Amino acid sequence: DGSNDGPALQNDDVGFAMGISGTDVAKEASDIILTDDNFTSIVKAVMWGRNVYDSIAKFLQFQLTVNVVAVLVAFFGACIINDSPLKAIQMLWVNLIMDTLASLALATELPTDELLLRKPYGRTKPLISRTMAKNIFLHAAYQLTVIAVLLFKGPDLLGVDDGIADVDNAHAPPSAHFTMIFNTFVMMTLFNEINARKIHNQQNITDGIFSNPIFIGIWFGHLLGRLYSLIWEV
Repeated sequence: DGSNDGPALQNDDVGFAMGISGTDVAKEASDIILTDDNFTSIVKAVMWGRNVYDSIAKFLQFQLTVNVVAVLVAFFGACIINDSPLKAIQMLWVNLIMDTLASLALATELPTDELLLRKPYGRTKPLISRTMAKNIFLHAAYQLTVIAVLLFKGPDLLGVDDGIADVDNAHAPPSAHFTMIFNTFVMMTLFNEINARKIHNQQNITDGIFSNPIFIGIWFGHLLGRLYSLIWEV
């Protein structure tokens, strides 16, 4: 009736008001204003809100995996071989180029009707869910295992010079051994970007991937750029 709208809207968890036909009192007391006076806009707002939440969680899972692997490789490399297989300039490239563009790729995922089938998130729900923590742990463990195998068995398996032998030589050129480790880390990070698209235990991680041209363009741009740099290095 206009006079009681204000207190009622203030006591609600989320208050809605009509933008066209609603009173000024209702608009001031509400949390969300429907500018077109259409209740179907609430569905779109919920869908986009959940999509934004998921986009933040996706990038957080991707970023934490990259950082956990990089920090542990640098730490154990310094403890075991007195050097890190991943150099500072290489990690700067990963953080400035790959991570920045990955955030754009993951943030441009469009909302789907599947978002409306989930239960509402509680106010105390942590941003990093159990599923995300499991994904971060498993992806990091996998990448660390691959890097460890390449670090200690790579020269024998792939027939390259052992880069560990040149660690104490400050004037030694970049070794093919450590370059191989970095490129492997980049490729694993690149494919982990695809894994990060799904954070709710979905089985098909490529579902709907071609509906996002920005993600596809950034991903293949990274891949082609890495392949070009490999050819240039050779």
